[in-house]
Parts: sequence; structure tokens; C-alpha cells
Amino acid sequence: MEYTALGRTGLRVSRICLGTMNFGWQIGEPESHAILSRALGAGINFVDTANMYGSRDGDGLSERFIGSWLAGSGARDKIVLATKVYAPMSDWPNDGGLSARHIVASCEASLRRLRTDWIDLFQMHHIQRETPWEEIWQAMETLTVQGKIRYAGSSNFAGWHLARAQTVADARHYLGLVSEQAKYNLLTRHVELEVLPAARALGIGILAYSPLHFGALSGALRKQRDHQGVRTQLHAPDRVEPHRAALERYEKLCADRGLAPATVALAWLLSRPGVTAPVIGPRTPEQLDVPLEALTTSLGDELLGELDAIFPPIGAGGPAPEAWAW
Repeated sequence: MEYTALGRTGLRVSRICLGTMNFGWQIGEPESHAILSRALGAGINFVDTANMYGSRDGDGLSERFIGSWLAGSGARDKIVLATKVYAPMSDWPNDGGLSARHIVASCEASLRRLRTDWIDLFQMHHIQRETPWEEIWQAMETLTVQGKIRYAGSSNFAGWHLARAQTVADARHYLGLVSEQAKYNLLTRHVELEVLPAARALGIGILAYSPLHFGALSGALRKQRDHQGVRTQLHAPDRVEPHRAALERYEKLCADRGLAPATVALAWLLSRPGVTAPVIGPRTPEQLDVPLEALTTSLGDELLGELDAIFPPIGAGGPAPEAWAW
């Protein structure tokens, strides 16, 4: 396993992050435990969840499944554990968002479900524009001083959100954001315009979620031809059809090179500057084999150029404003 620093911190995380959105929604507790054990055995020390994953009436099943595994495995000290706050967990008006009240209450609820004394990376799952950053950082500082969280991160932020958040954190002499979890894959490259440049300039590590675009980049066309379908709750066929022409070229390119499409998609992300780790969401222990293979797959400049031709970056490519201006 390869390890790298999370953003500008001294924290070492595996270059594959185990995402657990399927826990509780698509797979049960025994299957979730098997995946966690297989990941840890392979050296994956980075586990990502959210309070709302697997949630039914605020149950937070993904966190509960992880908590029961941690309690039985004794692996807590080996794991860098990340979860999130923002999504409403009930219909009550203060049971969601980024108010100081909800940030603290959500953290304490996650700690109970996860059966742990601390969260390594506490991430804001989305931006809430109406909550001032002074309030948000006050809550995060309180949790840090109490020893309940070690680092703060974000998800689904724009580049200017990262800059504004960090400016206020710096003024308060608080570490601020160390990671941004963003949707990023060969088919979705918007973050290259401003999020990636901002994150790199600020020392914020990028965690790329949906690295296979809900299965579209995993050989979906071949699976359809083989009548296997694409088993995903998020309706991968709907994600495939708008990109069929590009995916046909992609799957042929991978076949010609003797590489699995999922391996290429993950290896491409691992090659991108500023990316700490793709966040993968297996439904079985065996589905961890492809991400592990991607760690040792070098694509080379020629193949990277061919991928750019199939899945062109936005505008002229690269950061804004050069992507659309002189």
C-alpha cells in the first residue's frame, strides 16, 4: 500500500480511501464488516462515511456498522476515520446544516454511532452560505479542543468557498480545511478549473468521490452487452447513455491495452496532481482488487493523451481563467 500526507498535515493516509455509502443502503452489517476487514488487511487505513449514509429516520446505519466493526476488531488506532456533517437527520429545523449547534450535536451523535472517542476528519458535506464562517470555525475549534475531532475538511465546495473558509480560519489561528472531497472522474472534470488549483495553493488534499461515475467507467457497455447489467442503486444506465460514444472509444482503448476500464479510471485519478486518494465504494470484498491493482498501474504520457482526447477537459484544459481565456 502507498501512503501520503493528507493535504499539508503530517497525517498519513492510504492512497485508496474506503467509502462506505453502500453500508446500510445496499449491503448489510456482515458484508460491511467483511469489506472493512479486507481493506485493513490490504493496508487501507482511510475510511470515509457520513452521518446520513444508510440513514433511515436518522439511524445512520453506515456509521453504526463501522462502529460495531471497530468495537469487535480493535482496529481503531490503525484507522483514519472520516465522517460528515450537514445533511438533515430529521424534519426538525436545527437537525441539519452548519450552525454551531448542529455541528457539535452531529459530531456527538456520530461519535456514539461510531463507538469511538474521536473522529480524525470531520467534513462539512456541503456549503451553507447563510452560516458565517466565524460560527462554523468556533464550533470546529470547540470540538478540536475537546479532543472530539482532529482535523476539519469539506465536500462539494467551490474554489472560492475554500479560499474564504481558509482566510477566516487563518485569522482565528486555526488550522482550517485539510481536505476537500469533490466529485472527480474522467467524465466529470469541472473541479480542474478552480477547486483543484485553490486546494493545491492552500495545501488542501483532494479526495475524489464517484471515481467511476456511478459505474459508467467500469466497463458498463460490456456489462450491458453481457446482460450483466450495472448493479447500482444510483441507476448507472442513466449515467451511461449520454456518454455512450465516448465510453465505446474508452472501452476499446482499455481492451487494446489489456487493462480493465475501472483500473484505468482509478489510475488516472491517482496520477492527477493534488489528488490524495479516490474514494471507492465496493459492495463486496472482491471489488477491492481493482483499486489495489490501480496503485501499481502506470498509464504513461501516450495513454494519458488518448484519455484526454476521449474525455476532453473543459475549455482549453487546466485552471481558470486560462481554460477559456488567453
